[in-house]
Amino acid sequence: MREFVSLKVLDRFRTLFERLGVDYPLMRKILQIKLTMDGRRMPTIFNQSAKKNGHETGDQNNFVKSLGLYALMGLIMVPFVVMGDNYMFQMSFLFGVLMFLVMTSLISDFSTVLLDIRDRNIIASKPVNRRTIGMAKTLHILLYLFFLTAALCAAPMIAALVKHGVLFFLLFVVEIVLTDVLIVVVTAFLYMLILKFFDGEKLKDMINNVQIILSIAITVGYQFVGRSFDLMQLHVAFEPKWWQALIPPLWFGASFEWLLRGQAAPHFIVFTLLAFVTPIVSILIYTRLVPFFERSLHKLANDSAKKGREHGRWLDVVSRFICSGREERTFFRFSSLMMGNEREFKLKVYPSLGFSIVFPFIFFFNVLRNQSFVEIAASKWYLNIYFCALLIPTVVMMLRYSGKPKGAWLYKTMPLSSPAPIFRGTIKAFLVRLFMPVYLIESVIFIALFGVRIVPDLIVVALSVLLYTVICFRTFRKALPFSESFEAVKQNDSLTFLPLLLLLALFAGVHLASTFVTGGVYAYMALLVVLNAVVWRKGFAISWDALRDKG
Repeated sequence: MREFVSLKVLDRFRTLFERLGVDYPLMRKILQIKLTMDGRRMPTIFNQSAKKNGHETGDQNNFVKSLGLYALMGLIMVPFVVMGDNYMFQMSFLFGVLMFLVMTSLISDFSTVLLDIRDRNIIASKPVNRRTIGMAKTLHILLYLFFLTAALCAAPMIAALVKHGVLFFLLFVVEIVLTDVLIVVVTAFLYMLILKFFDGEKLKDMINNVQIILSIAITVGYQFVGRSFDLMQLHVAFEPKWWQALIPPLWFGASFEWLLRGQAAPHFIVFTLLAFVTPIVSILIYTRLVPFFERSLHKLANDSAKKGREHGRWLDVVSRFICSGREERTFFRFSSLMMGNEREFKLKVYPSLGFSIVFPFIFFFNVLRNQSFVEIAASKWYLNIYFCALLIPTVVMMLRYSGKPKGAWLYKTMPLSSPAPIFRGTIKAFLVRLFMPVYLIESVIFIALFGVRIVPDLIVVALSVLLYTVICFRTFRKALPFSESFEAVKQNDSLTFLPLLLLLALFAGVHLASTFVTGGVYAYMALLVVLNAVVWRKGFAISWDALRDKG
């Protein structure tokens, strides 16, 4: 088993741990195993590029590799260290970004530590004292936070030392430590609150949603790294309000104003005291609540969540309108529930929904830099809405994967002469459940921006997307929905994305060309109606034998 440098450092404090009643050799072995497992786990920020070959070598350490990406994300905080001398604004914003990144990372990738019931079931049943288990768990969290925070803050700390000197740097380091303490306690309190009133399934859903948010935030964050330097000329005036005492980033920003610049206004003093006192008090309260927290963790073993019932009625209503037969309606409902309930599928696919919402506006705001809003509203930039269809190739390809593919035996029990109803029902479920909400949100916003004149164009976009979806389905390798493991994702599947993206650009180009011809949009709309009628009828004509041959 690999020997970690962090464990060698801990060896120097062996005597201290033994005085605390810890079985140090055993604690060290537990930590070594936990750190080894951390290296093998795929971090959330890598979920879009997970295991290509279905296996990993033992020498790879995914956690260490992820630190490089976090260090890159830390560059977004550098401008707020060097931009000027408005410490309140600069450092409050910096700590806001830092707290968001650390807390979402802690929840998404390290909840297994805070919520580890395996220690209780496996290790605690052996002759290992509770103090040793608790210390191993605590050190595991502290080591993770140390490496994560060090990666995120490396660049801004260097910038702080160079720009503002040693005192600023030391205060920065102290407040980073206090921030980590506060984040751990707040996260634990949040888990306690959820476990107090809900079952373990609700907590697992919350963690999954945070993982999705983190994936989106990491990707969108790249867009702001370069743009952050535009803030260099900002001059922000701070006006104290009572409710600002509820915003922790302001506490840490105020500390720099009072302790380094001598701004002894009452609100700066109060915020500084909150920054130092709150983390210390909260950790003391947390240590008293640890027994209650440990008792609450037994709820995580309960998988008796009620799923899908609240969605059943509207799924039945929608399926009667858009599905052509009972078999197709059955698989429409089945696929809808799978997309909404399976956590691993949501983690792989749902970030694409966020990207589809964000991307049209990223390009839109780029245009705003060079043109006035009135000029844009009178232009054809509403065709940016085609960017929301970027998710279609990804989701259509991922529909054949599942975290529990062994359930695919279900298809063999169905007396179907053709798998066409399965595929057609699944694709329609994707469009209704995942794509249409995104498209409707985009449409409402674009109508507000460009006016009702674009309604016919939005209909054309919707028809183009329907046609494009079937083409994507026909392009990828065929497999029954949710019948393959995510570890079986093939590298050659991704090679088809570029042609499909070019095809989407072609749809947008033809649409743009039709707008220059009188009545062209309506003619193109009629053509798309005919093409959709043919393609949706013929595009799913696949035999069982063809599936077996390709499998």
